[in-house]
Amino acid sequence: MAFESDDLEPLHKKSQPRNLDPMAVDDLREYIATLKAEIVRVEEKIKAKQSHASAAASFFKK
Repeated sequence: MAFESDDLEPLHKKSQPRNLDPMAVDDLREYIATLKAEIVRVEEKIKAKQSHASAAASFFKK
Protein backbone atom coordinates (compact mmCIF):
# COMPACT_ATOMS: atom_id res chain seq x y z
CA MET A 1 0.00 0.00 0.00
CA ALA A 2 1.54 3.29 -1.08
CA PHE A 3 1.29 6.46 0.96
CA GLU A 4 -0.28 9.49 -0.60
CA SER A 5 1.14 12.95 -0.01
CA ASP A 6 -2.26 13.96 1.41
CA ASP A 7 -1.67 11.51 4.26
CA LEU A 8 1.42 13.42 5.35
CA GLU A 9 -0.06 16.92 5.31
CA PRO A 10 -1.36 18.39 8.57
CA LEU A 11 -5.11 18.38 9.04
CA HIS A 12 -5.20 22.10 9.79
CA LYS A 13 -3.03 24.31 7.68
CA LYS A 14 -2.07 27.65 9.17
CA SER A 15 -3.46 30.53 7.19
CA GLN A 16 -1.02 32.92 5.60
CA PRO A 17 -0.96 36.51 6.87
CA ARG A 18 -2.94 38.85 4.69
CA ASN A 19 -0.96 41.29 2.55
CA LEU A 20 -1.70 44.68 4.09
CA ASP A 21 0.34 46.80 1.66
CA PRO A 22 -2.36 47.38 -0.97
CA MET A 23 -5.05 48.18 1.61
CA ALA A 24 -6.21 51.74 2.28
CA VAL A 25 -6.51 53.06 5.83
CA ASP A 26 -10.30 52.58 5.84
CA ASP A 27 -9.85 49.02 4.60
CA LEU A 28 -7.34 48.36 7.36
CA ARG A 29 -9.75 49.70 9.99
CA GLU A 30 -12.51 47.48 8.61
CA TYR A 31 -10.14 44.52 8.68
CA ILE A 32 -9.31 45.25 12.34
CA ALA A 33 -13.03 45.35 13.17
CA THR A 34 -13.50 42.00 11.43
CA LEU A 35 -10.59 40.47 13.33
CA LYS A 36 -11.87 41.81 16.67
CA ALA A 37 -15.30 40.30 15.99
CA GLU A 38 -13.64 36.99 15.17
CA ILE A 39 -11.64 37.13 18.41
CA VAL A 40 -14.85 37.66 20.40
CA ARG A 41 -16.47 34.71 18.61
CA VAL A 42 -13.50 32.45 19.36
CA GLU A 43 -13.34 33.54 23.00
CA GLU A 44 -17.04 32.71 23.39
CA LYS A 45 -16.44 29.27 21.88
CA ILE A 46 -13.53 28.69 24.29
CA LYS A 47 -15.75 29.61 27.27
CA ALA A 48 -18.48 27.25 26.06
CA LYS A 49 -16.04 24.39 25.61
CA GLN A 50 -14.49 25.01 29.03
CA SER A 51 -17.96 25.04 30.57
CA HIS A 52 -18.82 21.73 28.90
CA ALA A 53 -15.52 20.23 30.02
CA SER A 54 -16.10 21.39 33.61
CA ALA A 55 -19.62 19.98 33.61
CA ALA A 56 -18.39 16.65 32.27
CA ALA A 57 -15.54 16.53 34.80
CA SER A 58 -17.88 17.22 37.71
CA PHE A 59 -20.36 14.63 36.44
CA PHE A 60 -17.72 11.89 36.26
CA LYS A 61 -16.21 12.76 39.67
CA LYS A 62 -19.44 11.70 41.41
